[in-house]
Order: sequence, then C-alpha cells, then structure tokens
Amino acid sequence: MFDWPTFLFSLPLLGKALLITLQTSLLGNAIGFVIGTLIASMQLAKTPLLRRIGGSYIFIFRGVPLLVQLLVIYYLAPMLGLPNLSPMVAAVMALSLCSGAYIAEILRGGLLAIPSGQREAAQLLGMSRPAILLRIELPQAVQSTLPSLVNELVLLIKASALVSVVGLADLTRVAQNLASSDYLFFQHYLVLAGIYCLINIPLTMFGRQLERYLERSLA
Repeated sequence: MFDWPTFLFSLPLLGKALLITLQTSLLGNAIGFVIGTLIASMQLAKTPLLRRIGGSYIFIFRGVPLLVQLLVIYYLAPMLGLPNLSPMVAAVMALSLCSGAYIAEILRGGLLAIPSGQREAAQLLGMSRPAILLRIELPQAVQSTLPSLVNELVLLIKASALVSVVGLADLTRVAQNLASSDYLFFQHYLVLAGIYCLINIPLTMFGRQLERYLERSLA
C-alpha cells in the first residue's frame, strides 16, 4: 500500500534535494562544456603535444568510472595537505571533469564537419585562432551537435545520483535517508524513479525534436 501521509511529508525534503541535484548537474554540464571546448580544440591542434594531452584527458576520464573519480577527488585533497573539499565542490568537480571528456568528443565531431574553407577564409581576414574557434566554428559545432549535447545532459543528471556517496543531500541521498527511517524502501525509491523520469523524459523528447528539426533544416 502507498502511504500518502508519508509521501506528502517527504515532498518538501525531496524538493530541496531536487534543487541540489539540478544545481550540481547544470553546473557540471556548464563547466564541462568549457572543458570540452578546450579539449576538443587541443585534439584538433597542429601541435602533437596538445593532441596527446587532449587524447589522454579523454582516455582517462572516459575510462575511469565516475564513482571512482568522485571518491578520488573527495579524498585526495586531505592527503595532499589541502583543505577538505565540501561534498558540493567535489561533486561539481567530478561531474565537470567527466562531462568535459564526453562533450569534447561530441564537439570534435561537430568541428570536423565544418568545411576547412571557412577557417582559411577567416585566417586570410586576419582573425586569430581563438577568435575563429569562438566566433565561427564553435557556434556551428554546437548547432549541429545540440541533440547529442542534450543527451549528455540527461546522462549527467542520471549519473549525478552517484554524488550521494560523499554525503551530498541530493535526491538519491534523501530518498535513502527517508527509506532508512521508515523502511518504506519501495515507496521512496519508486518516487525517486518518478522524479528522475519527470526530469529526463521531457529533456529526451526535446533532444529528439531538435534532432528532427536539424534533419529537416539540413535536408
């Protein structure tokens, strides 16, 4: 049986936890986009060292599970004699670094699809490499890869459930605490699954609509 009084009591707590989940996910995605842009540009650079650094970053942060990255970041600072990171800072750092690796690969594909003639024409006009990237190449790459970027945000929101292991009061952590207090495990985890669906299903549908729109516009 579904315990409605308990459900109504838990709603304010889950609402606060939802804000934390969205905050960490959106911050991680935004910072990850900046990192991804930098890594993608390094991979396409003419300097072999920059390409190796970019490729190594992607290899490491795509190869190591996010949970391991999170634990390393959270526990590494005290071992190095640095101040302890708060759970929020550690969560955002881990999500940003991991997301940056995936976004870099997405953007790299979009940048490779841009005709090289545009870059050459901009260079003839005297534009610097950063200006070409930010003003000409990146907007086109984002437009062509927008559905994939939306999908990456969906994946990041789901992956953000792992931040509960460092004590951050996100949706998963709060649901676990509620279930431990009244032993209504199925109910609380069912509600948790429903909340994630309410977030991610509209985002997924939005990404599909974007993909269809881009297919029609480029046809």
